[in-house]
Amino acid sequence: MKGIALGAALVALATLPLWVSGTFYVNIASQILFYAVFALGVNVLAGYAGLVSLGHAGLFGIAAYTGGKVLGAGYGHLTVAAAAIAVTLCASAVFAVLALRGTGLGFVMITVALGQIVWGVAYRWIGLTNGDNGVTISGRPAPFGLSLASPRAFYWATLLVFLLAVASMAVFVASPFGASVRGTRDQPRRMNALGYNVWMIRFLAFLLSGLWSGMAGLLFLYYNQFVSPQAVALTASAEALLMVISGGTATLLGPIAGAALVVVMKNVASAYIERWNFVLGAIFVVIVVFMPEGLVPGTVRLARWAGTAWRPPAGGSRGAPRLRRGAAERMGGVGGHVGAPHNNIEP
Repeated sequence: MKGIALGAALVALATLPLWVSGTFYVNIASQILFYAVFALGVNVLAGYAGLVSLGHAGLFGIAAYTGGKVLGAGYGHLTVAAAAIAVTLCASAVFAVLALRGTGLGFVMITVALGQIVWGVAYRWIGLTNGDNGVTISGRPAPFGLSLASPRAFYWATLLVFLLAVASMAVFVASPFGASVRGTRDQPRRMNALGYNVWMIRFLAFLLSGLWSGMAGLLFLYYNQFVSPQAVALTASAEALLMVISGGTATLLGPIAGAALVVVMKNVASAYIERWNFVLGAIFVVIVVFMPEGLVPGTVRLARWAGTAWRPPAGGSRGAPRLRRGAAERMGGVGGHVGAPHNNIEP
């Protein structure tokens, strides 16, 4: 059943530009995909490692700015991609060395400070980043002679990167390394006592998170053909974290669903609802109150509950009365009496 659902989802994603009318919604789908890649990267730390980061927009923007500057210097797109990922990994290593000096609230505050440093450089170092005017690139790449200039072509390229990200996350979750990362989240002292290097495990998890954040930043650059300090602002980091939390931390589908929710509200619902920020905030409150584990796990839980509630008892009809556990034990348990009081019958 899961294989059929997965196949249907892949077919729907691959053929989406063919049955979606207009380029606007194709572009929205592209945004959902690369923001989902970003959210998956944040989820490595926030979900599996238990380290909440509010500075990942800095890594996202470093990749975008690096790609824009290298491309503006006249280098090819392959060099641009390699340089952007390499610089982002180096920045991730610096972020990790500094941020992993603390845990919990300390880790959050250090990542906020690091993200704000990147924003300050992007905003104030005009000679490097062009300040508020940002960095503009001339066009999109054409790998193997296939131009990505059209919305459809760029969507399919983004889909390929998205599928690679999901596959890598699935391998990560199922791997011994993924298990050790979850171990450092749940029992760091016990992991240390067992001989695991907790700091190094978290450091490598930070690098993996930075890698996919950088890939998302590069896709963002090619999508907009422009990057400005707004891409590295604190609000961008907060949005990525909200994508993860609202969809469901430590899940594969949760960050994707959260990214879809935020992007649709920002780009589609905002055209019809003037106070779309209020609506988005209300949605987050409802998710936290009624689905504290996140949208995807909460939906699965509600579906299981609904299936159990409407399932008829064995050997009887749906409307037949059901015995509570206490009554059943008294009727059929060892040493129990046959029969039960009337108030133990549940309609």
